[in-house]
Amino acid sequence: MNIIQQISTFVENRPGAFREILQVIQSNGINIKALSIADTADFGILRFIVAKPDDLGKILREAGFIVKKTPVLALTIGDKPGTLLTYVDKLSDAGINIEYVYAFTTAIENVAKVVVKADDVDQAMNLLSNDPEIKEYLQANDAVDFYW
Repeated sequence: MNIIQQISTFVENRPGAFREILQVIQSNGINIKALSIADTADFGILRFIVAKPDDLGKILREAGFIVKKTPVLALTIGDKPGTLLTYVDKLSDAGINIEYVYAFTTAIENVAKVVVKADDVDQAMNLLSNDPEIKEYLQANDAVDFYW
């Protein structure tokens, strides 16, 4: 578990707009590790996890996109029913608001990765990393680097 930087950018909600951003990213040799898209009628917000977020931010800005870098919590959790709820319960009980989440499984059996944007990422990290139940799980399973 660690705090990583996520890059977000706005994209028009029109045919080809997503492709244009992906072309910029691909032409600069950036590999996307995780991606989330939230949309409205007029625009979307693309959220990227990449190995070099500062590089991606610079590339997108130079291409004319509005970019925001945001600290998010990167969790390694068990890929089984109820595991995410364990983490959410602990954050909620501590009064930490979860603004959004996206998740994906990995090639490693029984392991999932979760990106959490909380209103206080540092407090969330401190709470979860010091929780005995979660600490025990992480010692056994958090060897996989979030960026691979």
